[in-house]
Amino acid sequence: MGDTNYIGGIVKIIETPKQRSLKNNITIVKFRVQLPQVRGSRIVNLTFWGNLANDVINYYKVNDYILIEGYISLREKSSLSSKPQTPKKTEITVLRVFPFLLSYDRSNEKA
Repeated sequence: MGDTNYIGGIVKIIETPKQRSLKNNITIVKFRVQLPQVRGSRIVNLTFWGNLANDVINYYKVNDYILIEGYISLREKSSLSSKPQTPKKTEITVLRVFPFLLSYDRSNEKA
């Protein structure tokens, strides 16, 4: 039996990736994506680390579809109030990413 938190699927990028670096020069990229579903849609946060983060910044844009594999987790939303029923946000730490359907508009690519 595999890991219960491991997920693989196709997602649509709906937000420009945000990049930051840690003290030890490790790059982290975070952005929101949409899981395509028949009824409604689910928005989740993706996190990429290291060289994979650099590749995501360089190759993928908003409205691209990507195939991801990684570990899913639920994070507490940060709020100042200490309500007992604070909502959680879904986050996926991505280990592997593959292009699935890239948007046609690549106007800022080098010729």
